[in-house]
Amino acid sequence: MFKSYTTNDNLLLPPSLGELIPDNDRVRVVDRIIEQIDLTSLYRKYSRLGSHAYHPRLMLKLLVYAYLRNVYSSRRIEDLCRKPVSVRLLSN
Repeated sequence: MFKSYTTNDNLLLPPSLGELIPDNDRVRVVDRIIEQIDLTSLYRKYSRLGSHAYHPRLMLKLLVYAYLRNVYSSRRIEDLCRKPVSVRLLSN
């Protein structure tokens, strides 16, 4: 029903994206908090028809992190996903 995503993909150097981000970075806080939220009521809103959607948990993480960085435009959030490693950790 959702496109799969992995938050700790292995790279050639360094071995994973997580190693590039400090332990006290706010992206890790967002990741931990959103992982603990029960989103089953949100999942029920998604249709099983059509192409697979991005996972709602992934989208919520991106929105919360973008808002923390004062980024509110969807186009600027898209740009944000391409640049910093911290956002790539959430969106991979």
